[in-house]
Amino acid sequence: SVDCSFSRGVCDWKQDADDDFDWNPADRDRGDGYYMAVPAFVGHKKDMGRLKLLLTDLKPKSSYCLIFSYRLAGERVGKLRVFLANKKTAPVWEQNKGEDERWRTGKIEIFQGAETTNSVTFESERGKGKTGEIGVDNVILISGLCPED
Repeated sequence: SVDCSFSRGVCDWKQDADDDFDWNPADRDRGDGYYMAVPAFVGHKKDMGRLKLLLTDLKPKSSYCLIFSYRLAGERVGKLRVFLANKKTAPVWEQNKGEDERWRTGKIEIFQGAETTNSVTFESERGKGKTGEIGVDNVILISGLCPED
């Protein structure tokens, strides 16, 4: 497995230059490193911020599981979507409301066919709310199918 958490610096993360705002590091409550976040007050409604994870060395014709922690805190904070590079049009994962402020786990299966997925993009869309944030943390890529809960 490859640990792509932001504090470790193992993986290649890039801010998208063509979006409306950047994701920023935010300190974890426990004080051990940081996660990436978009505060609710950044930008205007429907603005987008994209953070891209560049994937190299994924073997063709194999499966991988991307596991990550996410949080949508605050009323009408917006949407969090995940896109795979070879399926640009539709998100493979989307969440638009947090029931509460808790961190949850997202999982995405990545099947490498003849075309390999060379990046995963986390996209934050600004909502109407002025408080809270959208956060992503603990991004891990493991070989094989996603484990059952």
